[in-house]
Amino acid sequence: MIGLDAAITAHRPENDMSEAASLPLENIDVSNPRLYGTDTWQPLFARLRREDPVHYCAESTNGPYWSVTRFHDIKTVDTSHDIYSSEAGGITIADMEVEPDMLQLDNFIAMDQPRHDDQRKVVAPVVAPTNLRNLEPLIRERVIDILDNLPVGESFNWVDRVSIELTARMLATLFDFPYEERRRLVRWSDVTTANERLSGESGLSDAQRLQELGECMQVFAELWRERAARPEPGFDLISMLAHDDATRDMPSRPTEFLGNILLLIVGGNDTTRNTISGGVVALNENPDQYELLRQRQDLIPNMVAEMVRWQTSVIHMRRTALRDTVLGGKRIREGDKVVMWYLSGNRDEEIFTDADKLIIDRGNARQHVSFGYGIHRCMGNRLAEMQLRVLWEEIMKRFRQVELVGDVVRVPNNFIRGIADVPVILRPW
Repeated sequence: MIGLDAAITAHRPENDMSEAASLPLENIDVSNPRLYGTDTWQPLFARLRREDPVHYCAESTNGPYWSVTRFHDIKTVDTSHDIYSSEAGGITIADMEVEPDMLQLDNFIAMDQPRHDDQRKVVAPVVAPTNLRNLEPLIRERVIDILDNLPVGESFNWVDRVSIELTARMLATLFDFPYEERRRLVRWSDVTTANERLSGESGLSDAQRLQELGECMQVFAELWRERAARPEPGFDLISMLAHDDATRDMPSRPTEFLGNILLLIVGGNDTTRNTISGGVVALNENPDQYELLRQRQDLIPNMVAEMVRWQTSVIHMRRTALRDTVLGGKRIREGDKVVMWYLSGNRDEEIFTDADKLIIDRGNARQHVSFGYGIHRCMGNRLAEMQLRVLWEEIMKRFRQVELVGDVVRVPNNFIRGIADVPVILRPW
């Protein structure tokens, strides 16, 4: 889009505001991955919410699309399954049908009814409340082990030592995956979301992605065969899928098999991992809230919900209009690409007062749309919240502050709001 790059000059908020205000509306393209790598998306979305909340972008590297930027409109799209389809065009703004061969993946989050419910219900028990209660002691044990082995008083990358490590350990547990190889799961998650069409600069060729994701499929196909041969299923995701009538033959459909495995890996990795990272950034950017946390550690459960809102690790979800319809006074045509910008909905000033600020005692923090809404709401949301709650309970027992001591490095990606480096020093009580 003409003039867009000028609107995303990194680290100069005053320029971001003025350029965003001067851009013609038709030139605003919030799908540009650089906006998220430089963390300069706020003024453009603020303007769309104010002036054109259901906005049509006629030209972008992702083709023409509608942006849905306000909270209530997002919920309308997310629950109108008879009008807006996940299956017709996929769930990302990028048109994945141009992917070669095995990279055309299929999974239940990109399915409409009834297939969506048939497959989702098979793995839902692993994150049922009873099982979560059983998982909490294990989560705490692993959190304690991670925190007690961190360097104190010297700088290190919080993302690598804590965010990635904790989520890798939990993914290995959920899949009953070889524990010593747990970081392979994180790598496969990164390869999945580093698509050039989502990030603009993934550095991974289609051939390399195909090779690495093919390795993932081979590893899980072997795990599947081993679990399927057992007389009774274990309580892990692969065993459940391998023993259920609705999914036991999934490996015979390779793109669906790999697609669902990667969905579960990415779903178990990205929200938790990036909220662990983003939460540290948010508290350092809002020192009054960090001080309140030190005084009121009973606020941790609510703070977790607020961190999930503030970070919004899944930036958008896409739907495709199944028929002509009207949304926010705009005529949407059958086949149009409709993008729900969760990141913008969570900053909607009509819903969240001082929406750009982390407020750990915010009364309506749990109303966020970070996990989606309706039938596609994130299946593992309670597990993610539990991991975050336990982590912050244990952090506050040990450290007065996880102090940010350098520049945060973000990932230029318009689908996952990823963070690569959060340099910190631990300050004990």
